Amino acid sequence: MTQRSSKRAFIARPADPERMIKAPEPRAKGNGDDATFTARLTIDITPELRGRIKVVAFPARADRRGHAARPAGPRIPSSRRRPAMSSAPHLRLVPPPVPVDGLTRVELTWIEKKVEYWIRFGKEKEEQILDRRRRTLSFASNSIFALVRWASNDHGTAISRIDIVRAITPGEHFQTLPFVRPGGDILLKMEGWPKVERVLQIIDAIESLSIDPAEVSPHHWRHVHNRLTAGHEPRSYTAEQHRAILLRRSVEP
Repeated sequence: MTQRSSKRAFIARPADPERMIKAPEPRAKGNGDDATFTARLTIDITPELRGRIKVVAFPARADRRGHAARPAGPRIPSSRRRPAMSSAPHLRLVPPPVPVDGLTRVELTWIEKKVEYWIRFGKEKEEQILDRRRRTLSFASNSIFALVRWASNDHGTAISRIDIVRAITPGEHFQTLPFVRPGGDILLKMEGWPKVERVLQIIDAIESLSIDPAEVSPHHWRHVHNRLTAGHEPRSYTAEQHRAILLRRSVEP
């Protein structure tokens, strides 16, 4: 006579499914292969119970993932965290504000035949010597100055540039410029030694008329920039034109 199997068949739904699910797995006895043997048990449950299991199990799973992804080390307070980069490419960080005194500061460096940053013309209001090779000049609002930058490396000239800049007033929009804090109204910008040399020649011609280039109309420097950029020769600055500029400034508020 065939004997009935001693294994109990799982043919009925348990009375308390949640208690059965949360119950710990029994550990196998012995040190052989039976102790490490595992098996998968498949149970048919209703959709409602399946949803309840997901709700109970999801928080613990999310907590484990969060701890695994968090780097080791002390937590940074939320007030000291760096804000995320904006996804809009046209948004940029706000530049530093204008100093309280309203002065525009230019840092100059002179290392002969390596780094030569110097002022071609301009009336500085203050000067601060940082060390033997560096100093800082401060310019008042609406004053005009020319910054010449030249640097070289093992392969030759790395940068050759001249900028003619008008110092801004507090609250005025400005353009950023290296070594100029916070920035200024760039009237002329030329790169490459041939164009820089031509601008220096124009400055020499204005000084030959006993005219301070810092007193020249800002519109003339914009004219020189546009003409040289287009490959044309700019118009000469005359003494009569300068007198007219000075008369207009005398009657302006």
